[in-house]
Amino acid sequence: MKRSDIVAAARGWIGTPYRHQASVKGAGADCLGLLRGVWREAVGQEPEAPPPYSADWAEAAGAGEAMAEAARRHMAEIAPGEARAGDVLLFRMRRHGPAKHAAIVSGEERMIHAWSGHAVVETHIGRWWRGRAAFAFRFPGIED
Repeated sequence: MKRSDIVAAARGWIGTPYRHQASVKGAGADCLGLLRGVWREAVGQEPEAPPPYSADWAEAAGAGEAMAEAARRHMAEIAPGEARAGDVLLFRMRRHGPAKHAAIVSGEERMIHAWSGHAVVETHIGRWWRGRAAFAFRFPGIED
């Protein structure tokens, strides 16, 4: 699999409305749903189903780094500064909070993500996002 395959799959989701816990291209997705959908298109069957989660799941007592731990089970962890097109970034939305937002790097300083109140979009990875990047992962089987 090539990085461009992942980016092309992610771009196919652009415009999909934000829907909490959804992962249906064109109908609805949240940030995890986008990753799940791209995984299905580029890699194959999802390796595990996420449990039901509330909008404030990361703030729940004992949640820890649930998103990063799940990614570690199926993807190769890399340094956030090494992320390239086709890689996944996880962000902390609050300082010292757990990582709870995910995006797919689509190019030089660009990412594709879904977040509350927006459709799936491709945006600039500016200073605000860079300062919140906590983890990065590479899909399995990537050819450089």
